[in-house]
Amino acid sequence: METRKQKVVQKLGKEYDDKYELAQKYYAVLSALNNLKLTEREVQLIAYTAIKGTITYANARNEFCEKYNTTTATINNIVSKLKKVGIFIKEDGKVKVNPVIVLNFDKHINLFIQLQHEEDRQDSDVTQTAYNKEDVNKDGGE
Repeated sequence: METRKQKVVQKLGKEYDDKYELAQKYYAVLSALNNLKLTEREVQLIAYTAIKGTITYANARNEFCEKYNTTTATINNIVSKLKKVGIFIKEDGKVKVNPVIVLNFDKHINLFIQLQHEEDRQDSDVTQTAYNKEDVNKDGGE
């Protein structure tokens, strides 16, 4: 008889000063979970671009350079790298973050992350597993 591993549930909460900081944390988590090894500047550019919609226009690039004390040459290098790995895409002549990983950072974000042992992967699929969304703490997910 096969025994199933018990699940550990942990709820974490953190508040951030603004949507840019929230977006940076989200993309840093994605980077860590997927072993992307993104640099802090790369995460900043992804977050900024996701919020602004594009990094194509000169005014957006200049604003990013001022906000993060960097250069347009650095932006160009990062854009090139992130296009190769599929994080940035070019759509209608504009460089954008792949819409699969773009969220509305004006809202609070709740992430459900399932980390499992390799041998258990065949037994469950995150997209098929029922997820109980009941607010057991009665705190609205806050």
